[in-house]
Amino acid sequence: MRPRAFWNKFFEHGPIIARDFSKNKYLYLMAIPGLFFYIIFHYFPMYGAIIAFKNYRPSLGITASSWVGLKNFISFFQSYYFWTILKNTILINCYELLWGFPAPIILALLLNEIRNERFKKSVQTVTYLPHFISTVVICGLLVDFTSQNGLINNLIGLFGGHRENLLMKPELFRTIYVSSEIWQSVGWGSIIFLAALTGIDPELYNAATVDGANRLKQALHVTLPGIAPTIVIMLILRIGKMMNVGAEKILLLYSPTIYDTADVISTFVYRKGLIDANYSYSAAVGLFNSVINFTLLILANKISRKVNDTSLW
Repeated sequence: MRPRAFWNKFFEHGPIIARDFSKNKYLYLMAIPGLFFYIIFHYFPMYGAIIAFKNYRPSLGITASSWVGLKNFISFFQSYYFWTILKNTILINCYELLWGFPAPIILALLLNEIRNERFKKSVQTVTYLPHFISTVVICGLLVDFTSQNGLINNLIGLFGGHRENLLMKPELFRTIYVSSEIWQSVGWGSIIFLAALTGIDPELYNAATVDGANRLKQALHVTLPGIAPTIVIMLILRIGKMMNVGAEKILLLYSPTIYDTADVISTFVYRKGLIDANYSYSAAVGLFNSVINFTLLILANKISRKVNDTSLW
């Protein structure tokens, strides 16, 4: 849309917008703190991304630091770590997408089939609790459970297996990380799907019962199609974070012995930016990560809109 056409359309609907503001003024006032939060802590800091193209020196400031163009990006692409951390980031996210994304959907479907309300609420409470536990505590539990004398090794030893520190084995890190993520987030993630399930017309289940559909067929032909738009939207959002892995949890779990499988882009940025004080280089890596995420989000939304007419915009 051209700028002139945009402003003509804006002024054409001006009275409608003004009436909406007048009618819902308290709702707009409530939205102001959230709006300022995103402006101050998310949009305003985008200006600092310019240091990715500079040889940033804190003593000189952003504007006075010398311009180096794409030097930091080229240095990252040619570094020994590039393919390793890119592979680790993609693999962990693919495993989470493959195993972690369906888990809340399956849990929501199972909870929807429970008729005993007391038991249903108990299961919901138990599955929600890990989400509210601090990441530091979760990682402490994982370290204890996977240590040589931990719970998991006690079970392995009970069946005659060999005891060893599981977090020191590079080939097991991704399994431990993804499994703990599912345990920590499956309950909380199921809330949105349970909410979507309440929007399905009960008459559809009655009609399916009359047609002879059992509980499994009702779930396949009524429940899943009913929450399909929600699943698609959540999938698009998840694909938009395919290059993101929580740095805090990995930093608390990994060690140099398992860098080959545990080191990801976010932890690499942390080491280069805060430990090595190479601010421009780490900003370039972070900007590269954000651009890839943004591209994936646009592509996923475009494909979804063409395939099933469900999209974010």
